[in-house]
Amino acid sequence: MPVIKIETLVLAPKQKLFDLCLDMDVHQAGMSIYKEKAISGVTSGPISLGETVTWRAKHFGFFQKLTVEITEMDTPHYFADEMVKGTFKRFKHSHYFEDKEEGTLMIDVFDFNSPLGALGRLVDKLVLTKYMTKLLMSKNEYLKRISESHAHQLQSE
Repeated sequence: MPVIKIETLVLAPKQKLFDLCLDMDVHQAGMSIYKEKAISGVTSGPISLGETVTWRAKHFGFFQKLTVEITEMDTPHYFADEMVKGTFKRFKHSHYFEDKEEGTLMIDVFDFNSPLGALGRLVDKLVLTKYMTKLLMSKNEYLKRISESHAHQLQSE
C-alpha cells in the first residue's frame, strides 16, 4: 500500500494554516486546475470533525466524484480525512502541523490503495503515486503562497 509523505515549511502561524486547510473555498481555489468543486455536504467555508464533502473533479480526462469525511481532529495540530465513497479502494489523508522557529511545518501523509487487486497495485506503483504526489505538492504550494501572503498582510497592518 503506497504512502506519500510531503513536508512543506510555511512562514505563517499554525492556527491560520490549519484553518485554511479546512476551508472548502480555499481548497477549491487551490485545486482549480483539476476543476474540483464541492457538490454536496460542506460546500463552502470550514469543514469540521464528522462532516463530509463530496468533490467532483477531472482526473485522467474523466470527471469523478469522491466523498470524504473529517474523521480525526486535534486543533490546530492535526486532522485526517478519509474516503467514504469514491474510486480508490481506500485512503486516509493525515495533516500534521508543527511549530518551527521560521513558521509552521505542514506534513501530509497520504495512505491509499486502488481497487482491482494486483492490477490496482501496479497502477498505484506506475501511475498514481507520482500523480498524487504532484497533486498534493501543487495544493501545498498554493496553501503556502496564500498563507504567507496573508501572514505578511497581517504583519504590515
